[in-house]
Amino acid sequence: MNGVIHGVKGLLTFLSSPLLGAYSDIWGRKSFLLITVFFTCCPIPLMKISPMWYFALISVSGLFSVTFSVVYSYVADVTDENSRSSAYGLVTATFAASLITSPAIGAHLARLYSENFVIALGTVVAILDLVFIFFVVPESLPERLRTDQKISWDKIDPFAALKNISNDRFICLICLIVLLSYLPEAGQYSCFFVYLRLMLGFSEDEIAYFIAFVGIFSCIAQTALLACLQKYFGSKETIMVGLFFQIVQLAAYGIATSNWVMWFAGGLAALSSVTYPSISAFVSVYAKDNQQGLVQGMVNGVRGLCNGLGPALFGFIFYLFDVN
Repeated sequence: MNGVIHGVKGLLTFLSSPLLGAYSDIWGRKSFLLITVFFTCCPIPLMKISPMWYFALISVSGLFSVTFSVVYSYVADVTDENSRSSAYGLVTATFAASLITSPAIGAHLARLYSENFVIALGTVVAILDLVFIFFVVPESLPERLRTDQKISWDKIDPFAALKNISNDRFICLICLIVLLSYLPEAGQYSCFFVYLRLMLGFSEDEIAYFIAFVGIFSCIAQTALLACLQKYFGSKETIMVGLFFQIVQLAAYGIATSNWVMWFAGGLAALSSVTYPSISAFVSVYAKDNQQGLVQGMVNGVRGLCNGLGPALFGFIFYLFDVN
């Protein structure tokens, strides 16, 4: 069921991300930031109200929950080329920090109060997020970039967008890099904690500590390390460094037979987290100012596809080798 949900959501994200990105280039980022955050968060209250509708809405939300492409386009609007990569790193580091803290906070509050309290609190936080965007966050896309632009179906059709990619060698190569790097990463993270528990005997506490370790180290890598690499080497070289760390950590995970190797590989996984913000910064420099949303949407769409295919692929591999 989990694999099907992620697969449907990833496919819908892949199809809709260029569409929403193209629209945000014309009508501005703020309205689409509201839409994407709303559809990302709207399944939360249904966790207790109706589990069936919750799973259905999680799947369908892939059409609109492409927050990263809108956020990256927003960052490209308000930063220059020199500071853009660091800003992208800060965005992804903030996301990583939320992944570290939210499960622990949720579990603690559930023990103190109830699961219903946690769901209600999550709903309130989501509403406050929407209110903050509506009243506080300014529009980032200048009016001069939004006037006198026509929307054509060829521009926003996801299949036409894919056709256009084949005519742009740079974007095609970037999307291929994202596909080949994020497909194993998405699959790895979906099955990894099951692997730790079943194959290496990690306890729940050890898994929680491992998540915290990787998350904290990722925050450091995506801020301090990323800024240093960008300053002294540049975006392309930083991408190569991130991919190198990813190759080594995947190999280490595959051959690991002791816990210390897994912790070492976890550190390498955190270092490899500099890859995607560097790719986004690299693409944003290449794209025109009035096409940031479309290009970021294409890249994020491939990432969304990986989020769907990766868990399904790794789940099938687990099934083939009787890892249950």
